[in-house]
Amino acid sequence: MKSRRAWLQHVVLIPAAALFAFPFYWLVVMSTSTTSDIFSSPPRLFPGPELFANIERLFGSIDFLQAFLNSVLVSVTATVITVAIAALSGFVFAMYRFPGRNWLFGILLATMTLPTGVMLVPMFQIYVDLGWLNTYLPLIVPGAASAFGIFWMRQAASEAVQYEVIEAARVDGAGFLRVFWHVGAPALRPAIAGFTVFQFMWNWNEYMWPLLVLNDSDLYTLPVALQQLNGNYGTSDYPVVMVGTLLATLPLIVVFLFFRRQVMSSATAGAVKG
Repeated sequence: MKSRRAWLQHVVLIPAAALFAFPFYWLVVMSTSTTSDIFSSPPRLFPGPELFANIERLFGSIDFLQAFLNSVLVSVTATVITVAIAALSGFVFAMYRFPGRNWLFGILLATMTLPTGVMLVPMFQIYVDLGWLNTYLPLIVPGAASAFGIFWMRQAASEAVQYEVIEAARVDGAGFLRVFWHVGAPALRPAIAGFTVFQFMWNWNEYMWPLLVLNDSDLYTLPVALQQLNGNYGTSDYPVVMVGTLLATLPLIVVFLFFRRQVMSSATAGAVKG
């Protein structure tokens, strides 16, 4: 019975995995082809020999390396700050009792209902008044306190951390940061890893906000720099666009592979606990 169930699972999962992997495979095919190969009929189904030629044209079209380093700087800095604040705040909301806690948490959740488009104009005006335009501060500061991240960490802490352990540590004279570091952080490791991957992907792929606040091409992040590859009237050098997209996708894959075990643990923690 078990072998039959495992066989059925493979029958379902293998085609599903192939379906989800195909867009990335097709991206590789287009990145290694010429424009005529992309639009040929029937289309090319296997990678071609033009990868390095397309990469050379990509580096000749935009300052890809500078944009890549800019994205690394912004994404890593914003992710570290956001994850740290979310983990600390979620731990406090879950484990500590203080006046107005539920009201404050409710207000925090209410901010998640505000559409991003509604906040663009007032946020832009605020950063104009602060003189922060054409700097990376608008890309880091607004998302430093993530309502979703705090909610994520609060739920994880409520399930993974025992309040009695916190009380015992406080009785022994441990301060807040020591309690969090030795009790909260180890228990929240899967949740922190999962949110880190999510937040890094969000920061890495952000396009609209950097496009609004960055005017200097030397400060462009990757999505904004890659947009320069689109020609006028909808014409583009598609192989160069695809190879740029491929190279921009690789860091996301590396981050996911690095945190994959913790992400899987975070995804299944609630099911195992239940």
